[in-house]
Formats: sequence, structure tokens, C-alpha cells
Amino acid sequence: MTSTATHPLKPFAALPHPREVIRQFTPNWFAVTMGTGILSLCLHALSDSWPPLYGLAESIWWLNVVLFLLCTSLYGLRWVLFTQEARRVFAHGSVSMFLGTIPMGLATLINGLLLFAVPRWGTGLVPLAEALWWLDVAMALACGVAIPYAMFTRQTHRIEQMTAIWLLPVVAAEVAAVSGGLLVGYLVDAQQQLLVLSLSYALWAYSVPVALSIMTILLLRLALHKLPHANMAASSWLALGPVATAALGMLTLGAQAPGVFLANGLPALASVAQGTGVIAGLLFWGLGFWWLGLAALITLRYVREGLPFNLGWWGFTFPLGAYALASVRLGESLGLGLFHTLGAGLAGCLVLLWLTVASRTLRGAWRGELFVAPCLADDQ
Repeated sequence: MTSTATHPLKPFAALPHPREVIRQFTPNWFAVTMGTGILSLCLHALSDSWPPLYGLAESIWWLNVVLFLLCTSLYGLRWVLFTQEARRVFAHGSVSMFLGTIPMGLATLINGLLLFAVPRWGTGLVPLAEALWWLDVAMALACGVAIPYAMFTRQTHRIEQMTAIWLLPVVAAEVAAVSGGLLVGYLVDAQQQLLVLSLSYALWAYSVPVALSIMTILLLRLALHKLPHANMAASSWLALGPVATAALGMLTLGAQAPGVFLANGLPALASVAQGTGVIAGLLFWGLGFWWLGLAALITLRYVREGLPFNLGWWGFTFPLGAYALASVRLGESLGLGLFHTLGAGLAGCLVLLWLTVASRTLRGAWRGELFVAPCLADDQ
């Protein structure tokens, strides 16, 4: 068989046939859109302090639109051309978790649509953003229940094999809640604002307590069975994701809630909503700082022992970006530069990390080395 070393410029040299790109395409690839999307949102948040970042943030968002459409097309083709093999995803204990990355990737596009496209082309795009948000909510709700149900009925799991990827289908709902909080500020009808805001709070509750319970089990698993294999090194960062998103969600919803509640004749709720959002955001930010430190120490250990590259490296990006964004928003809410400075520093780390992971992903995709579906391993 021809090796990739013999023909380094030949696309998909590691695959027996180019159609394997479609056959081996898994939901894991949508993690690329999550990491790219959160980078654009972080840079946008910092553009208020440094305006040149706005153009870069918008360009990265457009890149993410292309990536999401490409991933959607390839994964859709897999279901059309290799339906029986695609259905195996629901029985696979690891790959199925990444179905949650699809609505989370879409959520970053919705946020960018509101932050970049609406200012450029007008409020006529708001109904599109709203329609996409409802689609995102439907997918997030489905993932949050259907994947755990598959875990209980079709899949085989053992506590010593557990990793933080169990969080992925659950966290999608709170990511949608953050997008809902942003969307509220673009809606005109007061009743529609109240509906979206209320549902966003419910989505937050649909996700965060379940995620915290999974993280409790994860701590027990790590204490009893130590760190997972180096191939799952990036999963140590995934626990930061729901905590950071929980903080960002409460800050975003709390900022929008007072005006919405007042417009709907609920002044009692308006008087406490913003303060509750800031306090809750601060508390989750503190918990996130603990996970950030732990994840950093675990990663340093993996680096010393050898850290092989795979698509899982995108798991480093979204949690770090969400925490950076929550830090910036918290600094704005409290008027404290410390949080904003820390958020900017973490965003700088995210830029370097994204460049590293994206370049390796591009190289691995060109060669075809990253197109491997674990749920088809029995066929190899």
C-alpha cells in the first residue's frame, strides 16, 4: 500500500479510497466548529477594547460558517450513502457523545449571526437567527435525553473507562441558553422576549445540574482509576466547559432579564434578576478556576509523557474560550479590570492553541489520517 511518506502531497493518501472521507466521517468533526466559533466570539468581546480585533473575529466567524456547512454536508452524505454504518453511532459509547457538538457548533454560528451579520446587513436577519435558535434548542433537548437513554439501554460502559466526554450531549442545552440570552436583545415583541428568556433559563437548568452530577462521578473515577489514556488527554478540559458556560449563561441572561421582566409587568423579578446573574456567574467562575488549574496540571503531565495528536485536541479550545469569555463578561459586569485582563490573557492562549490545533488538523485531514470512525472498528 502506498504510504503517506512516499506521496506527502497526495490528498487522502492514508485512505484506500477518497469515499472513505464520507464513510469514516463522525460527529467528532463538529468540535472543530465549536473551537473556531468560540474563538470568534472571544475576539469580538475584546474588540470593544481593541477595535482591530473586530474584523479578525468576523473573518473567523465566516470561516466557521464554511466549516459547519462542510461538516454538515459530509455527515449528511454519510447518512445517505452509508446509512446502516452511520446508525452505529448510537450504540457506540464514545462517538455518540459527540452528537452534542452539532448543536453547540450551531450555537456559535447563531451568536455570530447576531453579532456580525445583523450589524452589517440589518435586523432582517433576526428571524433567521431566531429560527436557527429554535432548531438548536430542539437538537440540544434531544441530545440531552436521547444519548443518556442510549447509554442506559444500548451501550456498555464501565466506570474505569469513563471520561468527561459524557458531558457533551448534556452541555448542549446550556450553550443554547447562552445563545437565547443574546437573542433576546434583538427581539422586538415583549412576549416573545419573555418566552425566549424563560426557556433559556429552563435550558440552563436542564443542563447544569446534570453536568455537575456527571462531574462528581468523574472526580470519583479519576481518584479510583487515575488519568485516562493519553489519546483522551484533552477530555480533562471538557469539565471546564459546562462550568464556564454556566457562568456565561447567568451573566448573559441576567443582563437581559431586567428589561424583559419590566416590559412584561414583572418588576419584582426585574429587581433581582441582574444581581442574581452576576452572583451566580461569579460563583461558577470560581468553580471554573479550580477546574482550569486542575486541567492545566493534568495536561502538563500528559505533555511530559507524550501527547499524540488527534481530533480530541479540539477539546482544549471551547472550554478555554468559554472561560475566557465568561471572565471578560464578568469584568464588564463588576467593573473590575482583573477579570477582563485574565480573560484577555486566556483569549491570547486560545489564539495560539487554535493555530496549533487547526494546522495539525488541516495536515491530518489532507493526508486522510484523521478520518477514522471508531464505530466501524469491527469492520477493519
